[in-house]
Amino acid sequence: MKILLIEDDKKLCELLQFQLEKENHQVTICHDGRDGLDLFLQDGHDLVLLDRMLPTMNGLLVLKKARNCGLNTPVILITALGELYDRIEGLDCGADDYIVKPFAFEELLARIRSLGRRSRKYEDDSLLQFGDITFDNSLRILQGPKCELQLSAREGLLLEVLLRDAGKTIRRMVIFSRVWGVDAPVEESNLDTYIHFLRKRLKYVGSSLQIKTVRGMGYLLEQE
Repeated sequence: MKILLIEDDKKLCELLQFQLEKENHQVTICHDGRDGLDLFLQDGHDLVLLDRMLPTMNGLLVLKKARNCGLNTPVILITALGELYDRIEGLDCGADDYIVKPFAFEELLARIRSLGRRSRKYEDDSLLQFGDITFDNSLRILQGPKCELQLSAREGLLLEVLLRDAGKTIRRMVIFSRVWGVDAPVEESNLDTYIHFLRKRLKYVGSSLQIKTVRGMGYLLEQE
């Protein structure tokens, strides 16, 4: 699991990173709210561990901004504020779970496993349908009104991203992180090239779906 850990206590951060990596998780750490939000918005992680009290931007604001951008990555809030009101406020802002300092690492692992089980149904859903197409992302088979076609690996990842949020504008940076990876050295023009390829594939199978360019933002898969 790819985990983003946003925590300003550097010693705790390093300890959690060490322990989580021993459990075979990949961990990215950040100690600042604004930088943490930037990493969050790249949407290249399976889970976010988010401290509530952060410099430059508090954790609740980071969470609100991410949710307002349409990101549904599971979030566990980590905080010293454990009163009922604080827990309710955190959950109402979009957190999936809440753990109060000090905590046992085993409890954190249990909460991570729980969220992983909840999200697995979404991840294992390999047959995607929208409009007049069906896409099997395990086999990369695109089926339309006229015929079916096997996509390349990159085309398949791109179509999956568009289908999972069909009808919504998906920002370029989100697409880059999901299709190429957060730190991949990719040219901006690569995305436009693969969008062009995918438009041709949709036309080939006889689909009326359109991939619309939303200037200054990203792309939108919509029915004509």
